[in-house]
Amino acid sequence: MLKIILLVTAVASVYGTVQQAVVVLKAGEIDGKVTFTKTDAGVKVEGTINGLPAGKHGFHIHEKGDLTNGCTSAAGHFNPTKKDHGAPEDENRHVGDLGNIVADSNKVAKIDIVDKLIALDGDNCIIGRAVVVHADEDDLGKGSFDDSKTTGHAGARLACGVIGIV
Repeated sequence: MLKIILLVTAVASVYGTVQQAVVVLKAGEIDGKVTFTKTDAGVKVEGTINGLPAGKHGFHIHEKGDLTNGCTSAAGHFNPTKKDHGAPEDENRHVGDLGNIVADSNKVAKIDIVDKLIALDGDNCIIGRAVVVHADEDDLGKGSFDDSKTTGHAGARLACGVIGIV
């Protein structure tokens, strides 16, 4: 944990205040790019992911930017406040809980979110962490499954990538 904080601090001191970050996702036929931009309203998350099965897919920031063993190495959801899993608008949620994205019948998901918890600096900094797109719909912590309060029962990890500075 200390190494990550020092790295983020060092990056911030070299590059100044980070205004934008990006993640590129590629897994089989799935590919996409998502940007994270600091705004007065929070961090704007926008992009497109192609090749997803039609429907809702859990969309989260995971703790580690380690993809040495595929998306599994990214560990669990980014949760520095040790809260239960929830919806993006919930008071009780992981910092990395960004809800669901929806792929249309053409297998394309357009993302346009503003989130007030994730950040490009400080304790909730997402730089160097992983974005994971899941196979199933995130139940937003409201389901009756054993893993609803930890993962949203969102299923397998379809695609992932590490967030870097633009």
